[in-house]
Amino acid sequence: MRCLGAKCLVSAERTPRQRQWRPQIYRKCTDTTWLFLFFLFWTGLMFITGYSVVAGATGRLLFGYDSFGNVCGKKNYPVEGAPLSGQDMTLKKHVFFMNSCNLEVKDGKLVSTTLCISSCPEEQLDTLEEIQLFAKNNGSFLCVYNLNSSNYTQNPHADSLCPRLPVPPSKSFPLFNRCIPQTPECYSLFASVLVNDVDTLHRILSGIMSGRDTILGLCILSLGLSLAMVFTFRFITTLLVHTFIALVILGLLFVCGVLWWLYYDYANDLSIALDTERENMTCLLGFAVVSTVLTAVLLVLIFVLRKRMKLAIELLWVTNKAISSSPFLLFQPLWTFAILIFFWVLWVAVLLSLGTAGAAQVIEGGQVEYKPLSGIWYMWWYHLVGLIWTSEFILACQQITVAGAVVTSYFNRNKNDPPDSPILSSLSILFCYHQGTAVKGSFLITMVRIPRTILMYIHNTLKDKRSALARSMFRCCFCCFCCLDRCLRHLNQNAYTTTAINGTDFCTSAKDTLKLLSKNSSHLTSVNCIGHFIIFLGKVLVVCFTVFGGLMAFNYHRVLQVWAIPLLLVAFFAYLVAHSFLSVFETVLDSLFVCFAVDLETNDGSSEKPYFMDQEFLSFVKRMNKLNNARAQREENLRNQEGTELRPIVR
Repeated sequence: MRCLGAKCLVSAERTPRQRQWRPQIYRKCTDTTWLFLFFLFWTGLMFITGYSVVAGATGRLLFGYDSFGNVCGKKNYPVEGAPLSGQDMTLKKHVFFMNSCNLEVKDGKLVSTTLCISSCPEEQLDTLEEIQLFAKNNGSFLCVYNLNSSNYTQNPHADSLCPRLPVPPSKSFPLFNRCIPQTPECYSLFASVLVNDVDTLHRILSGIMSGRDTILGLCILSLGLSLAMVFTFRFITTLLVHTFIALVILGLLFVCGVLWWLYYDYANDLSIALDTERENMTCLLGFAVVSTVLTAVLLVLIFVLRKRMKLAIELLWVTNKAISSSPFLLFQPLWTFAILIFFWVLWVAVLLSLGTAGAAQVIEGGQVEYKPLSGIWYMWWYHLVGLIWTSEFILACQQITVAGAVVTSYFNRNKNDPPDSPILSSLSILFCYHQGTAVKGSFLITMVRIPRTILMYIHNTLKDKRSALARSMFRCCFCCFCCLDRCLRHLNQNAYTTTAINGTDFCTSAKDTLKLLSKNSSHLTSVNCIGHFIIFLGKVLVVCFTVFGGLMAFNYHRVLQVWAIPLLLVAFFAYLVAHSFLSVFETVLDSLFVCFAVDLETNDGSSEKPYFMDQEFLSFVKRMNKLNNARAQREENLRNQEGTELRPIVR
């Protein structure tokens, strides 16, 4: 049957035309709408930042404050209706509880009177005369401010205006600069009330602030370990890989053993009486179980994949050769890390300010209490989304930059004359054309992480009310979101590489990549996955050493510190830093895979259409094809033999 005239023309127009791969020929701005939405979102973040600066009072959390609205160690502004507010407390840096042995709590709030003093009484004071003498000798006044020290023994209301006798000896503790009683009976009562009845967010923040030096040291350790892993992969050899895998196995087993030992130590410690210590023990059990399961899974995978490690090492050699054409790719994570650190510090500062935002209200006796402002929790969630989305956007920019540099070097006919400044060229293309694509890809990851965060929040909120079925449903949903997150990250990376090649938007690039890789998935997919697994083991090694250092450091500060959350944050930070540095190898590996597929799609190796890949990469692909064909032939022969054995005998 033939079609003539207009009918043929209409039929040709309706037939979809296959997209042509044109490496680095056409370029236009992509996903500009998403870039505008990201700008609007950051406008909201700037509003929250300004609001936290105006309404927040981080000094109250860091330095402590008295019952009259004065922040210790600072100059204060008066609160209307509170005559003892607005005092200069520059020299009075310590918080003193007038009734430290019998603190009273109502509706989750401390009602005991607190004062700002210049020094804590280090000896027990049994009488008002001794309190008066202590004020004279040390300049530290332990009675309410409007009572002159000369009237401590003469004022008939001194019993209510001065601390309850005897005043126990106390010492300043870095947590909130509080005067902590040193007698065992007072210390136990004081700590149980102070720690157990403070808002959860404040307890977590106080744990972070009290262990800030340790956290900073562990972060620096994770940075150093990540840099060491980068250079290890840069000069990788077979012996080095086996040594590295042995270290990973020993590190996992050692961390698991330390976690179970610490949990056993906590469980058999009869002196545990605080909720913080019990929470630390519970978190240790969770850490130990998770690390044990992770160790078992990784050991099984290492055993299963051990025979294909040699091919993965060869692929990493090819990756290192691609990096050699742009050696500054290894330093690409440094500016990413610097930007992330700057953003995280800003984010934490705003979080601290939001956590202390409250309106001063005068209550009975001229005292001041701070009521949380309405809408703070909504701002906190918005702020959390900003953390995830912006962090993922920064990492996406790094992925596009690295992919663009690899694409520029790969699609260069003259391998002896590499292009000038491929990284700067890739950066300029990113900022001029493809920021919207990075925004859209990072938004998809954010949309997967937000439900995971909500599930974790609901899981922790209803942990005492849920049934076994609910627990199983939560775990299944969490695992599904984790798998979806991994798939989206892989899809995003390939889409970014396609954008760097063709200059198309995110959705078009993702669709073209899926079609292309489905045709060429049999070449390098298995070895590519093994290469990713080895790089993942490098991240695990960094986290193992960092967590072990954190366990040893935080274990010496068990009391008055919720260190399980800071340890979890340190582990997350260590993995993120290791991922930021080692992801260069992952990005180069994935980009080479996409470039290789495009090369096969557009060229056939003839003199008219020669491949862009170099001879070393081409020889590696030929060896892979030879091994795959040999394995396929063995499987076919095995199936034929089985079919012969099962065939019935006909006479």
